Amino acid sequence: MSFKCGIVGLPNVGKSTLFNALTNSNKAQAANFPFCTIDPNVGVVPVPDKRLENLSKISKSKKTINTTISFVDIAGLVKGASKGEGLGNKFLSHIREVDSIIHMVRCFDSEDIQNVNSSVNPVRDLDIIETEMMLADLESIQKRLEKNNKKNIDEEQLGILKNALDCINNDKDISSLKSQFDKKKLNQSGLLTLKPKIYVCNVDEKSLENGNEYTKVFINKFGVENTLIISADIENQINELDIEEKKKYMEMIGLKKTGLNMLIQKGYKILELDTYFTSGPEETRAWTIQKNCTAPIAAGEIHTDFEKGFIKAETISYEDFIANNGWVNSKLNGKMRLEGKEYIVKDGDILNFRFNT
Repeated sequence: MSFKCGIVGLPNVGKSTLFNALTNSNKAQAANFPFCTIDPNVGVVPVPDKRLENLSKISKSKKTINTTISFVDIAGLVKGASKGEGLGNKFLSHIREVDSIIHMVRCFDSEDIQNVNSSVNPVRDLDIIETEMMLADLESIQKRLEKNNKKNIDEEQLGILKNALDCINNDKDISSLKSQFDKKKLNQSGLLTLKPKIYVCNVDEKSLENGNEYTKVFINKFGVENTLIISADIENQINELDIEEKKKYMEMIGLKKTGLNMLIQKGYKILELDTYFTSGPEETRAWTIQKNCTAPIAAGEIHTDFEKGFIKAETISYEDFIANNGWVNSKLNGKMRLEGKEYIVKDGDILNFRFNT
């Protein structure tokens, strides 16, 4: 299971620069004019996890395989996108395909980088983007609720669409639907306004450690829970350095974590994801699962046959695996458990599945 994050924002806020930094590439054209990105760029990035390396050393694995996250650089939205302005609905369709949205807002002054608005105002910019997504949802819901289309929608989806329409029309908080309906069903609705969001305030170097007037106003409005302060330009510079240079430079500018690590951490939290591991002489590998996932569903991430024929899961916690130096001593010291179909996999579990073919 690899999750996909779409980077959205107004033109020239730093989306493509951030994408290039996160994916350590130059795939996305970063230029000083609107709509330099037309088709979305996609980058697949290994998720850093120190636990993986530790397990691989103990198991003397030939291969070490990280789980991955995909970033999608989606071209800049503008006011009126839902009606076709800018590059219009093409962008909105790209957003529908991602699991979560990284809203990037400009929180820096620059005479060198063109701004599509006359002033820097991240709250206004976010409002423009969210309004366009809401209007796109409104149009989509109205079409699906037309008499001819209704018959192709199940009752639960109808309930979601009707409630969403009521929220949009009456200016209610649409996130309230998350407590009323099943998460999987909400995802199937394809509504943009229901997608989990991370807010990224793009700042200059001097504002990286403590923010600035723009980030303070933004956080005062939207809170710190899902907000990150990142300098896309600095992230790009960091990625051009080797490991030692990177460490020294980050210490010099007071940066504790890279933007990639911070986004992955936030992404896992808002999408409610965990990681489990398989580890042996051939390979040590990380697998991404939903929180509160049962053992058979976790097994299905490896292969559908593992889920269908699931019998038991040999299970060791990460701490016990490290403390006992691997599978053999963990078994000898009674730290390996046999778990059945109802077992809820914990973050960091090392699993070996028994199954019928």
